[in-house]
Amino acid sequence: MIKDLIYTIPHDKHTSEDIKAILLAHPEIKFVSFVGVDLSCNDTDEKIPVKLFLEDLETILHGVAIQTDGSSVVLPGIATLNNAKVDMVTDLDSKWFVDYNYDHIDLETQKPIGTLRIPCFLYHTNKPVDSRHILKSAVTSFKETLWNIFETKPEILKPYGITKGDIDEINITSATELEFWVKTPNDKAEVEELYTSEVLHEHYWTRTKGTVRTALEESLLLMEAYGFEPEMGHKEVGGVKAKLTSNGQFNHIMEQMEVDWKFSDALQSADNELFIKILIQETFRRNGLEVTFMAKPLEGIAGSGMHVHLGVSLKLKNGKRINLFHATKEDFLSAIGYGALMGLLKNYEVMNPFISSTNNALRRLRPGFEAPICTVTSLGLSPSNPSRNRSILIGLIRDLANPKATRFELRSPNPHSNVYIVMAVSYMSMLDGILYAVNNNKTEEELLKELSKHAGEEADYLEKDRAYRSEEDVFEHFSVEERNKLFGKAPATVYENLTALDKYPEKLKVLKRDNVLDDTLINSFKIAALQRWSTEITKRVIGGYMNEIRSFVPLHSLDKALDLDISNWMKINDLRHYIMKDTYTSKGLFTKIKEAFEKQDYSKASKYYLELEEKMEILRDLYSSYKKNLLDI
Repeated sequence: MIKDLIYTIPHDKHTSEDIKAILLAHPEIKFVSFVGVDLSCNDTDEKIPVKLFLEDLETILHGVAIQTDGSSVVLPGIATLNNAKVDMVTDLDSKWFVDYNYDHIDLETQKPIGTLRIPCFLYHTNKPVDSRHILKSAVTSFKETLWNIFETKPEILKPYGITKGDIDEINITSATELEFWVKTPNDKAEVEELYTSEVLHEHYWTRTKGTVRTALEESLLLMEAYGFEPEMGHKEVGGVKAKLTSNGQFNHIMEQMEVDWKFSDALQSADNELFIKILIQETFRRNGLEVTFMAKPLEGIAGSGMHVHLGVSLKLKNGKRINLFHATKEDFLSAIGYGALMGLLKNYEVMNPFISSTNNALRRLRPGFEAPICTVTSLGLSPSNPSRNRSILIGLIRDLANPKATRFELRSPNPHSNVYIVMAVSYMSMLDGILYAVNNNKTEEELLKELSKHAGEEADYLEKDRAYRSEEDVFEHFSVEERNKLFGKAPATVYENLTALDKYPEKLKVLKRDNVLDDTLINSFKIAALQRWSTEITKRVIGGYMNEIRSFVPLHSLDKALDLDISNWMKINDLRHYIMKDTYTSKGLFTKIKEAFEKQDYSKASKYYLELEEKMEILRDLYSSYKKNLLDI
C-alpha cells in the first residue's frame, strides 16, 4: 500500500471545487466510473477519462451523469427494445471509492492507476428503477413513519425517558458478514475429503498459512485504508489441508473464509459490501488465488452466507444514543423490537423471493449445513441468557454488557443476494410489525406471548397455524414433517419461491408501502429471476450434469467383477439413461426440463428439476458405492 493514495471522497466533499482540487492533486486517478445497480445487483462500470469528467462536471453532479440502455442493465419489462434509454444520476450523499489497478502503474507518478467509482441511481422515463433507490426509499419510509409514531404516540418514548423533541436523528444501521471460498486455480478436491474435514472442524477458525494468509492480511489492511474498519478475518468451517511444494509454497488450496467489518447506515453498508467483494476478489487474484462468492460452490459441502444485521437507533441532541430494540427493563426486547422481529417473521414469504432469487441460493438452503430454512427465531432461555441458536432464520443478537449492540441477524442471504433489496424488504417488513405493536398499544409481555405462541393458537398479528420461536435446534429436535407443519415448508426452486408474491397479496402490500416497490419493479424482478433460473438450469446445470454423467463409466473387468459389481453398474446405467438419454418412444429428464422451459411451463419445469436433483444424488451415491467395492481400478 502507498501512504499518499486517496481511497475515498466523503459526501461533504462532493462540490465542484473540492472534486477538482482532489483530482488535480492525485493525477494517478485517470478514470471515473459511474456505478448503477440494477435489479439483479449487477453494478455498471461506465468509465470515462478524468479530463472529460472535469469538463462536464456541473452537469454530471447536478443533472444526468451519463446514459446507458436496457441491454446493459437487468430491467426486463422496463427498459425495453423500443424504450431502452436509462439515465444515470449521481448520488451526492454517499461515499465515493477509488478503485486502484495495482497491475497498472502510472509511469509519471509511479502509483497504481485509479478509477473514481461514483454511485448513481438509474432512471427510466424519469422514474428511479434501480436497487440503490429502492433501499433509499425504504429507509426514507421507515424514518418518516417512525417520526410520525413519535408525534402521534409519544408514550412509546416514555420508557426511554425522552420526547420527540430530544431526538436529533433516526439511524438505520446495517452490516453484512461475507463468506467465500478460495482455491488455487484449476485445483479440485474430492467432496468426501471436504465433507470429512468439515465434520471434524479441522479448519474452523484455524491459522491461515502461505498465500491465503498474505491475501487475507492484505485485504484487511486495504479495508482499513478505505475506512471500512474490519473487525475479523478468519477461516470458516469448510476446506482441506493445503499441500506444501518443494519450493516451500502451498498449493491445492481449497478453504472457506469469512471477513467482517463495522456497521454503517443501510445504503452505505450495501455500497461497502459491493466494493469489498471487488477488493477481496482482486487482492486474492494478485496472490494467485481464485475467489468465489457462490452460495453453494459444491454440493454436499458448506455453502457461503452473507448474514445481514439490522438495527435502529436514535441520536439525541445531547449526543447520547439509544438502541430502539434494546429492552429498557428485564426483557428480551423493547415493544418496538418485538414488533420489528414479528414483522420479519410474518412477512418472510414475500421477502424470500428477493433474498434467495437464484438456483444456487436455494441449493444452500437445505438441512444439515446450518443454513436456515425455517421461518423461526430464537430469543434465549431468559433475558439474562442470550441465544446462540444457529439453526434459526432470524437471530436476536444481544450483548448484556453493551445495550447499543442489540440487533437482528438475518441468516438466509448469500454473497450473491441483492443486498440493497434484501435490506429494503427487511426494513419494510420490520416497519409493518412495529406499526402493529404501536397502533394496538401492545406491551412487551403481550408481544412476547404472541411471538412465543404454539401452532394452532389464535393471535392478533401472527398466523394461527404457525409457530415462530424455538430454543431448540430445529434440525435435530423436529422431523421434516414437524418443521414443515410448525414453520412452513421452504420453497425448493426459484419458481416456488416467486409464487409467494402472488399467493400473499396482503403481505406484498407491506413491501409496496410508500411505493418502495411497485408492480412494475416487482414484475421486472420476477421476469429477470425466471430468465436467469431458466438459463442457468438449461445451459449451466444440465451441461455440468451431462459431463458428470459421462464420467460415470464402467470400471470393472468381466473376469474380476462380482455379481454385485455388475448389478451395481446396471442400476447406474439405467439411471444414466433415464436422466440423459432420448429414444424414439421416450424422453430423458434433461429433454423434459428443456421443453418445459421452452413452453414457459415453470410449474412443470420446477417439478422435473427437483426430480433431476433427487436422481443425481442417487446416481452419485450409487457410483461411489460401486467404486468402493472394486479392488482393481
